[in-house]
Amino acid sequence: MLLKNLLMIILKQNKMFKKFIIATLFSIIFFPSFSLAEVIKNFKIKGNERISNETIILFSGLKINDDINKNDLNKSLKKLYETTFFKSISINLDNSTIFIELIENPLIQSIEIEGIKKQSLVEKIKEILLQKEKSSFVESKIKMDQNRIVNSLRVNGYYFSEVKTNIKKNENNTVDIVYNINLGNKALIKNIKFIGNKIFKDNKLRKVIVSEESKFWKFLSNKKNVDIKRFELDENLLRNFYKNNGYYKVKINSAFAQIIDDKYFEIVFNIDAGEKFSFNDLKLNIPLEYKQNDFAKLENLLIKLKEKTYSLNRIEDILDEIDEIALDNNYEFLSVTYDEKIIDKNKINLSINLKETKKFYVEKINIFGNNITSERVIRNQLLSDEGDAFNEILLNKSINNIRALRIFNSVKHNVETSENKLNKVINIDVEEKPTGEIFAGAGTGTSGSSLSFGISENNYLGEGAKLGTEFSITEQSLTGNIFLREPNFKNSNRSFNRSFGRSEVDHLTSFGYKTEKTGFSFGTSYEQFKNIFFSPTIKTNYEKITTNSKASATKKKQEGTYLDFILDYGIVMNKLNQNFNPTEGYKFSFSQEFPLYSEDYTLVNKFDYTTYYETKNNLLFSLSIYTATSSSLSNDDARITKRIYVPQRKLRGFEPGKIGPKDGSDYIGGNYGSSINFASTLPDLFTDLQNLDVSYFIDAANVWGVDYNSSIDENSKIRSSTGLALDWFTPIGPLSLSYAIPLSKASTDVTENIRFNIGTTF
Repeated sequence: MLLKNLLMIILKQNKMFKKFIIATLFSIIFFPSFSLAEVIKNFKIKGNERISNETIILFSGLKINDDINKNDLNKSLKKLYETTFFKSISINLDNSTIFIELIENPLIQSIEIEGIKKQSLVEKIKEILLQKEKSSFVESKIKMDQNRIVNSLRVNGYYFSEVKTNIKKNENNTVDIVYNINLGNKALIKNIKFIGNKIFKDNKLRKVIVSEESKFWKFLSNKKNVDIKRFELDENLLRNFYKNNGYYKVKINSAFAQIIDDKYFEIVFNIDAGEKFSFNDLKLNIPLEYKQNDFAKLENLLIKLKEKTYSLNRIEDILDEIDEIALDNNYEFLSVTYDEKIIDKNKINLSINLKETKKFYVEKINIFGNNITSERVIRNQLLSDEGDAFNEILLNKSINNIRALRIFNSVKHNVETSENKLNKVINIDVEEKPTGEIFAGAGTGTSGSSLSFGISENNYLGEGAKLGTEFSITEQSLTGNIFLREPNFKNSNRSFNRSFGRSEVDHLTSFGYKTEKTGFSFGTSYEQFKNIFFSPTIKTNYEKITTNSKASATKKKQEGTYLDFILDYGIVMNKLNQNFNPTEGYKFSFSQEFPLYSEDYTLVNKFDYTTYYETKNNLLFSLSIYTATSSSLSNDDARITKRIYVPQRKLRGFEPGKIGPKDGSDYIGGNYGSSINFASTLPDLFTDLQNLDVSYFIDAANVWGVDYNSSIDENSKIRSSTGLALDWFTPIGPLSLSYAIPLSKASTDVTENIRFNIGTTF
């Protein structure tokens, strides 16, 4: 009746007013949510047992004296469900009172992992679960947690695992969650294949990546397990390897694992190498206010790189040179970018751009994720500190230094502007990895059989130090060593190394003598100049020489004990384009054992030089030169254990240790030794044999010089040989085989045409 009277009044009004009134009534009748809001005067809550009324009201977002409509009620309902505390909720408004009726989710009393004995894996699984003990149970999250467990197990090699869940309901509205896990067999890598236009042979590419094929002797290695994250690392390693060898446009089209059976996978990398590129024009663009002369060395470097094979390492050398210039000339606020432009199909123009940046300083450096590792270990790798000028170049080098410690799975960083907008805050986030290692090795060949094993901790006491022990056994020797290496001793850029070792070498049957040596050493190593490393070490050795009837008079004369204090130092200059499978550059090393105190004061010097050159059709040439000297600084003869023998890898075609001076029937080594080695890969001779590398070689060497007159010394004879060397990745381990034909020899030499060794480290 009221509505009828209201309509009669409306009809008597003007046209516009009629429309307004009708629209208002329409909204009231058909859209009550837009009606005038009520004021909350009271709350009535029902069904809660653990959670207080105050908490529920707080989470709802509603307050006494708030205006409220149905839209507000819907928002509150959503907020309460988002807490995950409740299984069901209803909210109503009646006469200014909010009525909330709900049913609480059970509380998770315990979470158990069954089927896994390894506690560290159990803890890792619990960490990734969405649901935790003493939190509300949400049934929809069970499936999500099952998937998380499966994915975590796959990362750890258990690709065939199964997870079942049992929910035990208790009387006090709590539940126990039990995840019953059947690990199954660990997913192993049976084969690693490389398909597509890959240029390099499979056995060489296998050495580039971390993943490896499962072999029976690799029972200690986890690299044979299927790990998707490791595949990503493998892709990056392959991509960088190709780019360092000139293949600028290389693409890893795919990297996937396919199941062979219930235990094994096959890993396939699909590679499109593209064409080989070289540098064309290299330009340096510097700000006008910078001194041109400061960059003269860099300009010369760019000139030398013209027409050279494109390489990421070469670009890194350029950036390193800029770093040195910036530090030497106080260019603190410097930004470096480079542009690459392809021209003439396979040539690249490189532009290096230097710009003056806005002046910022480092306000704070935050380090996260180092639960075991001391923060000091990480900060030692930083090239700038809090308060220093912010330099992006130094920051990137610092991050690379941290990664080089090899104690972290990942190292991430970001840079933020401080609150005052004048400084920078650097955040570094590390993920620690297990740093304990066990290794073993075995081999056999023409030179005899050998076993080796060891154990080490690469982050000892969280200080980034390496503590370990190593043992090796051959048919004639036993060697053991305990060592501790600190890479940044007392916050410096120098390492401090200590070791204690003992060795026994038994040549009684073959040469009539035996040596026993016990000693310790301590020393340091550091980069003196760019790519030049210096490593002085003090050694103390106690050596005992015993002989039998087979020994020559000279050896019997040297029977007894010796105490030595030696300064052993080495210098290494490394100019290789890459340490693994180098194709260009050279490496030079020199070492000297200088007697500070000795029974015979024997001075030993060694020099080694190797250079590499690769042609445009991928033929790789190498040339190596080696020399060594040993002489007594007193009137005594050089000790038999310190005399020179040409390393067996430097002279093929001859039995190791059986050339040069003799005393009776004994080969006694010389005061001097040298060798020169030339090698070349063969052009596409065995392209179909992906596990076989063949090279041609020429070896030449000599050992000469004696301290006594009773020996035969054919020092005029240069020993030389030529032949083929094969490196073959067999099912039972890598095989090295050489066939050599002596070209020149002395009458006293013992030749050996075939030499092989098969073995591996696991």
